[in-house]
Amino acid sequence: MTEASEKQHLAIETRDIHLYYGSFRAVKDVDLQMVPQQITAIIGPSGCGKSTVLRSFNRMNDFVPSFHMEGEVLFHGQNIYAADVDPVMVRQRIGMVFQKPNPFPKSIYDNVALGARINGFKENMDDLVEQTLRQAALWDEVKDDLRKSGLSLSGGQQQRLCIARALAVKPEIILMDEPCSALDPIATLKIEDLMRELSKEYTIIIVTHNMQQAARASDFTAFFTMDEDRAGIMVEYGETNQIFTNPRDKRTKDYITGRFG
Repeated sequence: MTEASEKQHLAIETRDIHLYYGSFRAVKDVDLQMVPQQITAIIGPSGCGKSTVLRSFNRMNDFVPSFHMEGEVLFHGQNIYAADVDPVMVRQRIGMVFQKPNPFPKSIYDNVALGARINGFKENMDDLVEQTLRQAALWDEVKDDLRKSGLSLSGGQQQRLCIARALAVKPEIILMDEPCSALDPIATLKIEDLMRELSKEYTIIIVTHNMQQAARASDFTAFFTMDEDRAGIMVEYGETNQIFTNPRDKRTKDYITGRFG
């Protein structure tokens, strides 16, 4: 495969991105090449810009008035920040699951169906709801209670409902921002198992503070830290096994062995 065709098969590629809030540069000099249908973890100490980087992959940072960026984020070879790109379409193709489960105050059924309705889904909605709840490993637990409020579910169930909601609009990539930080260990393992299953069809990019989770659940890992000017920088990116067993950079080794961070 040529280098050009390899790039076309990347899930997301960033080229020299610098991310700003007003005059403050939050992240600098990030070049990443994300592999399709793999799980990539972004790790690093608090304040190093992990979530800012993640949200740049589907233009969620656009909702912060002071945010602006330099560089390119490529999806299917197209810069998603180009003037002619509709950010709503970007977010449909690159979905997001947030740190705290945030179901709509609607029924379980409507939580899944709403996004599909908004996007003009014309096929059998009952089938779509069942399919995506099955994909999110939630169907067997809620199939008799689809009219109950999504807010009545446990925290882990709510997070799987939010994953089903993201899947219902048929994305290619799922971004997860600390999706297990509010969950107990059993619910966390269910989400990790679900991520592994979903990665057979979807590209998953997860920000996590939990290094054990990154080591267990991801195929690739990017380690970020803060530079002297307080901007986040990517120190190292590679296969997860290599990052955790044979890091190339001393800063990575110091972080994963608990010497700092």
